[in-house]
Amino acid sequence: MNGRPDPLQVHDRLPEGLLAAAPQELHRLLGGPSLIHLPGRRGRPLFVSCLLHGNEHSGFLAIRDLLRAYRTKELPRPLSIFIGNVRAAERNLRRLDDQPDFNRVWPGGDDRTSPEARIMAEVTETMRARRPIASIDIHNNTGRNPHYACINRLEREFLHLANMFGRLVVYFTEPHGVQSMAFADFCPATTLECGHSGDPLGVEKAKTMVDACLHMDHLPTSAPHPQDLAVYHTIATVRVPADVGIGFGDETADLCFPRSIEYWNFRELPEGTEFARQHPRLGNRIVLEVEDLDRHPATDRFFVYEAGLIRLTRTVIPSMLTRDETVIRQDVLCYFMEEIVLSGLRDQNVAVA
Repeated sequence: MNGRPDPLQVHDRLPEGLLAAAPQELHRLLGGPSLIHLPGRRGRPLFVSCLLHGNEHSGFLAIRDLLRAYRTKELPRPLSIFIGNVRAAERNLRRLDDQPDFNRVWPGGDDRTSPEARIMAEVTETMRARRPIASIDIHNNTGRNPHYACINRLEREFLHLANMFGRLVVYFTEPHGVQSMAFADFCPATTLECGHSGDPLGVEKAKTMVDACLHMDHLPTSAPHPQDLAVYHTIATVRVPADVGIGFGDETADLCFPRSIEYWNFRELPEGTEFARQHPRLGNRIVLEVEDLDRHPATDRFFVYEAGLIRLTRTVIPSMLTRDETVIRQDVLCYFMEEIVLSGLRDQNVAVA
């Protein structure tokens, strides 16, 4: 990308040609990140965001398919749609090299001054004033992961919203600067992880959930039944330093991970599991970097180095593991999670046993 980032485009009607467009055509069609407000029959608007990462197409495809179904009839309630990194989508990339991550620059994150952060702040304040009934941010991932929803607050309405997508729910408080966390200040918010980009089942599930939210009167304020949910809590972030080479089954690499690493997602890995082989040329200091929820170094709390092997020192459940090196470099290697038990309610918050 050269020059200034594209400015925010705001529309009060559906842009011409949007329902026939592919994700790669949206930059030409829209000219930049776009906030689209569509009228509906009654009530407060639903907010949906998509393409915060340009290579994650399922959200846009779900919204496009949904709006095609409503082409000749009125939406049940108003709908506000934010279409994010259309310039990266043009090249089917998560982000361009000189762009920030569009899901790390929302209010509450470290970046408050970049042009992209100002765009997200404008979208947030616009929607705060419109009082949405809920916020849904739709994503994909590159590894083998089940479909699941993420929330940033263990509150009844948030849990019910996530449960509309499925039984698997991930509760996380890091990283900051994500869309769902910014909107959680004024409405129930969730992030949907819809498997691989364009996967038909993921597109259909996202479309069905958005349609259900357009039709609902309100989210239940009663406690969800614990048996209806499997809730995981993110406890650490694992990264590979930029100067460390990685491979999968390639023992000449600085770090060699198993070829089957993606099959670890959402599976319990016991203490002692061989997580990676570290080449002797790197010495015996573990080069993987782990941060806890307070952003403190935590490598030694999760890994131990033994004769060239990096092993787990505790039982964990990984998510987001992938063999896509570009994604690993631009984001993280994975997150570590623990399953939590919802033992009851205290005011609006769910107690965690």
